[in-house]
Amino acid sequence: MNILKFFTAGSVDDGKSTLIGRLLYDTNSILLDQLEALQTSNRKNDDGTIDLAILTDGLRAEREQGITIDVAYKYFQTDKRKFIIADTPGHIQYTRNMITGASTANLAIILVDARNGVVEQTIRHSYLVSLLEIKHIVVCINKMDMIDYNENKFNEIVEKYKKLAEKLQLKNVQYIPISALKGDNVVQNSLNMSWYKGESLLNFLEEVNTENLEQSPLARMSVQWVIRPQTEKLHDYRGYAGRIQSGTFKVNDEIMVVPSGVRTKIDKIEFFDAQLQEAHAGQSVIIHLKDNVDMSRGDSIVNASNLTVDSKLIEADLCWMDNKPLDTSVTYLIQHNSKTARCKINEILHKVDINTLDKFSADNFSLNDIGRVILKTADLLAFDLYNDNRANGSAILIDSRSNLTVGALMFRATLD
Repeated sequence: MNILKFFTAGSVDDGKSTLIGRLLYDTNSILLDQLEALQTSNRKNDDGTIDLAILTDGLRAEREQGITIDVAYKYFQTDKRKFIIADTPGHIQYTRNMITGASTANLAIILVDARNGVVEQTIRHSYLVSLLEIKHIVVCINKMDMIDYNENKFNEIVEKYKKLAEKLQLKNVQYIPISALKGDNVVQNSLNMSWYKGESLLNFLEEVNTENLEQSPLARMSVQWVIRPQTEKLHDYRGYAGRIQSGTFKVNDEIMVVPSGVRTKIDKIEFFDAQLQEAHAGQSVIIHLKDNVDMSRGDSIVNASNLTVDSKLIEADLCWMDNKPLDTSVTYLIQHNSKTARCKINEILHKVDINTLDKFSADNFSLNDIGRVILKTADLLAFDLYNDNRANGSAILIDSRSNLTVGALMFRATLD
């Protein structure tokens, strides 16, 4: 049974938490104590029904403000698939939280209030989806019950969003009219919208094909640990442990060690106590090579027929996540998989107004700013461009003075 990782995004009051609560409630994915807490809660909807948003709301103080400010992860499954949901905050100052929640997702649900249509925050969230190269998008036009399930209004919103999708080059976009509050078209198809001939949201999530997104010819594993027991029993043992970021490795595959450029073949693959003939993305394994190779933490094993890009001068999109602004005079640390290196931001090419999508020149980055920069690293990095391989095309920036993560990077080009 495969796993679908998706996230929800929308304006503050578009109903994200209610939608996730509805999915959990109507698929019987709520624990007994949670159900009892729901039934005894004082929070009710105007019609007296249970407020399902309670299931994903954060701390009491956050609920009292009426907004959810962290990323709430929820898990459920049906007979067809397992799901991991990230409920990301809609407010503009929490862009970094949305980037975090969306970074590992392979599907995005963008909520649009049927009363308001496409608004600035819809544009902002859609831009972030395009930036992160998320391949499947579901536009849920919510609160259809509040416009009397009007088909014409739904069609108007769809046409407006299609123009935005074309501008952002979004593909595989599905449009579903829903009412998270009433349950229309969330788990079951709605009797109130007989004009809608498509699938319910859950049915679409169960059936959408994401297998092609998990398969990649770009086999990559960043070495986390070199295992040399050097005991009498295992005096010749030399294994390279790590998590496969993408692709598939097989015994006898020709590989290259980067950045050294040494070529050899895979001798065996260990997975716990078993030996595998092949290992896939997401598995943590120990790879043995047919030749003794000088390798250490941060080096990468890649398939020799599809090599990485190796560079010290990189053009990248940057999302700034720290309250302190970017300081181009400071040396930061870049963490790319298990590789850590010193780096500096050489140049800020532009920033993006993510409400209008306009690009403009700037000399600094503040919290939640997004734009494009050129960075120079002290060591050679072996990576893929983000649009070729998300798993090996991103990194984080760390402030070495505080050890805080201050930025997320998506590699777009090499300049040397």
